[in-house]
Amino acid sequence: IAQHEQAPHERALQKKLGEEITTLVHGKEELEMALKATDILFGKGTADDIKALNEQQFLQVFDGVPQFQVSKEKLSAGIPLLDFLAVETQIFPSKGEARKMLPSGAVMLNREKVTEQEFIVNASLLMNNKFILAQKGKKNYFIIIAA
Repeated sequence: IAQHEQAPHERALQKKLGEEITTLVHGKEELEMALKATDILFGKGTADDIKALNEQQFLQVFDGVPQFQVSKEKLSAGIPLLDFLAVETQIFPSKGEARKMLPSGAVMLNREKVTEQEFIVNASLLMNNKFILAQKGKKNYFIIIAA
């Protein structure tokens, strides 16, 4: 209570209550998953944090995120970034819009900024040999599934 009174904007009491209720209802493992998901989506989650997730955890964390499918064959051959963003996935409505966003660092693949138009998206980016996480701006996530 003292900690909350000193810094109410940090919401220490609300966070502790949320942790306790989640642990009681779902268990400690689900609390850990929820905290990890929160950090990945809204905090400073890194590419390593995402890569550490197994397939089920990855899909739980990104439940409800728009998904696109791209063939493994195309990824193995390599897809130019602008084609990947605007043609293969429709993350951007056009290559022109994608081109404009790249220099500002608004495009990330697996939480790594991509700024070079010449970048080639290939199978080496696949997490769990199946997923690529694309991000447009701070809050727009997309899952690309290699099929």
